Amino acid sequence: MDYPERYELVFQALAVEDDVVVVRRTEKAGAGGYPVYEDESGIVRAEISDRGEVRMLASGGHQAPRTPLLARPLSP
Repeated sequence: MDYPERYELVFQALAVEDDVVVVRRTEKAGAGGYPVYEDESGIVRAEISDRGEVRMLASGGHQAPRTPLLARPLSP
């Protein structure tokens, strides 16, 4: 399967514009077997399926990652 290289993850923010985080595909796969994507800092991590379903992954202790409203594939 061919997966996009990058996605925009759109998170709803209260009383301001939505937060948008760009993530890139890594060489890792998540528990579901789909690619793991992460932002430049390595803090925002997500497994994204071939149907665009997102499972957020904690990158450190005491995190409670929120699920984005939307995952948009970006062209290279």
